[in-house]
Amino acid sequence: MCTVVIDVAEPGGSRLLAIRDEDPAREWDSLGAWWPQRYPGVIGIRDRRAGGAWLAYDTEHRRLAVLLNRADTLDLPEDQVLTRGSLALESVAGRAPTAPLPMHGFNLLEVTPDAARVLSWDGKTLRETPLPSGVHMIAHDDLDDPETPRIARWLPEFRAHAARTDDWVDEWIDLLAASAALDPTDDAAIIRDNRPHGYPTQSLLYCVADVSHEGVEAHETSLPEPGHWHVSSTP
Repeated sequence: MCTVVIDVAEPGGSRLLAIRDEDPAREWDSLGAWWPQRYPGVIGIRDRRAGGAWLAYDTEHRRLAVLLNRADTLDLPEDQVLTRGSLALESVAGRAPTAPLPMHGFNLLEVTPDAARVLSWDGKTLRETPLPSGVHMIAHDDLDDPETPRIARWLPEFRAHAARTDDWVDEWIDLLAASAALDPTDDAAIIRDNRPHGYPTQSLLYCVADVSHEGVEAHETSLPEPGHWHVSSTP
């Protein structure tokens, strides 16, 4: 149940903070060019098991994509279900998904300097939600979903600190640190331990990224302990 906060500026691009929740036992690789043959020029965080990406970007073509899981009603045997790990890679290569999809549910955030959108798949329908100018949050349900406790709690805070200044990274990381005062099992927590909710995932890392006509910049920070924030988590 990952979380993304994004400030869409028109014109001028977007800035975002993405927090990754995953099973700590599932191995992954930090930001790198892991797919030089199939996706030349693409940098991302690679899932070693499936070979795909959670977050990926292409600086030359100024595209970035982040994958978030969501519930679905997919009616397929598990041996016929494809990994969602290709979605971010295909997106930054300029190929958006088309329905029907033999995949479990997802929210795919796609960002370019001129626009941002979320493609949502629930096992039956693929929906597109364009992001208007301003600060937004997305997790395991709809964009800015008021029924998602962490969005209801923290979206007003991030909107009060829009990422329009040179200090935006420090301000947003300070907010992320403040959110970690909540217990990681709290529904309103952004730094999360989802095991009491029936999932093996915990917050493992966060990325900050800036997508503009000048290119894409992204930086990753791993949490020293899954699901917990420490002073050393600050870059």
